[in-house]
Amino acid sequence: MSRITLESLTKAYGDEVAVDGIDLTIRDGEILGIVGPSGCGKTTTLRTIAGFETPSDGRVLFDGVDVTHVPPEERNVGLVFQSYALFDTMTVRENVAFGPKMQGVPKAERRERADELLAMLDIAELADRDPTTLSGGQQQRVGLARALAIEPRVLLLDEPMTGLDAELKTRLREEVGDLLADLEVTALYVTHDQEEAMAMCDRIAVLAEGTVEQVGTPAEIYRRPANTFVANFVGSSTLLEGTATNGHVDLGFAQLPVTARTDGDVTVAVRPEAFEVGSGPIHAEVADATYLGDRTHLSATLPDETTVTLRADGIDDYRAGDSLALSIDEDRVHVLESG
Repeated sequence: MSRITLESLTKAYGDEVAVDGIDLTIRDGEILGIVGPSGCGKTTTLRTIAGFETPSDGRVLFDGVDVTHVPPEERNVGLVFQSYALFDTMTVRENVAFGPKMQGVPKAERRERADELLAMLDIAELADRDPTTLSGGQQQRVGLARALAIEPRVLLLDEPMTGLDAELKTRLREEVGDLLADLEVTALYVTHDQEEAMAMCDRIAVLAEGTVEQVGTPAEIYRRPANTFVANFVGSSTLLEGTATNGHVDLGFAQLPVTARTDGDVTVAVRPEAFEVGSGPIHAEVADATYLGDRTHLSATLPDETTVTLRADGIDDYRAGDSLALSIDEDRVHVLESG
């Protein structure tokens, strides 16, 4: 395991800045997720840690040692990509043992290591199979076993579950998350899937336009977003404008007993579950309703024409034009002083 530190990491391609002065630490033994919109610098950051990209400025350190200009093959980094790129001329076992072979590990030891990892990932019976005959989920596990076989200082995963069906992805993210936690391997997990990151990662870094907007646990990122970008990008939020005065926020159509750091104009981030549908002093009109079985997602319009996202019990029927009574749980909102 290793502690990975990025100091003022910058990567530019001509006039285009892909990563802009990132300071970030992956703690020893933690799984750090990186999420953000396309083009925000997620994969460039990962490739720079791996050594495939040389930063325009800044440093990459492994356990305090500067490896910025150390070639990839000397960093002992495990890689799992969305394209597993398994060797189709080798068996599954040979694929997993390939890295240790390049490291000079004796044949018996690398075979034992490969078999141990395949058993750990519950695919021991596939050891002698041709990788091209495997399903996407099986290939994903082989790719992970191959990356772990070199006993890497850090494991880098770049959108490893892209292309898998939803049911398989849900099952694998639980299994792989548990495995990485058990192995206590230091890992960077890049994904566009926020639920995937929240389910698998100890902490999450949210990137936008090559900079870090917030780093925190999944709960911190969701419950206390640092700014409007994070509130909008991670999960679903309604952003309500209000005025903070003496421990209250006046939204115009409602008063919330919540405290801001300073009085004045504020933005309040309200998650769908913070609205109680069916009772309360706030009146709204249903604009759209999507029935999802156990729940219904609603889009509704407040008296000031603000559109809010709500989550209601699936028992009741809702149609566009219906009137709703709402209340807001002040313990489940977050005030953004930056507006």
